[in-house]
Amino acid sequence: MQLTPLIAVHMTAAIAAVAIGPVALWARRGHAAHLPGQRPRLHRAAGYAWVTLMLVAAISAIFIRDFKLPNIAGYTPVHLLVPIVFGSLFLAFRALLRGDVKRHRRVMVWLYISACLVAGAFTLLPNRYLGGLVWHQWLGLA
Repeated sequence: MQLTPLIAVHMTAAIAAVAIGPVALWARRGHAAHLPGQRPRLHRAAGYAWVTLMLVAAISAIFIRDFKLPNIAGYTPVHLLVPIVFGSLFLAFRALLRGDVKRHRRVMVWLYISACLVAGAFTLLPNRYLGGLVWHQWLGLA
């Protein structure tokens, strides 16, 4: 697999989402945005940026297919994250509309951990594109 513009967009959005996610989670609004220590503007700005990046990563993933790994029509098991991202974002914003901040927080934390950290760790495996770049080309290992 080569670094195409589509893969570059996907990779940039995913890496940026990994980086900005903790900012959105750290600056969470809480129940009362006026309490000391709460950062509502930062939380909202970082949150919307993170959601946008996750949508870009998920939508671009639909068009990235890999016929070398176990697949169905070029879609590998990691593509299951696409509907998970869409569904989780829907649930998180529905919870907000209903005033269920606790559920919103749980869904967003779960999505960050599963879609950014766990899936991100799998992309660093030596047989994956990004893993090959990191381990073989950049670090000269393996």
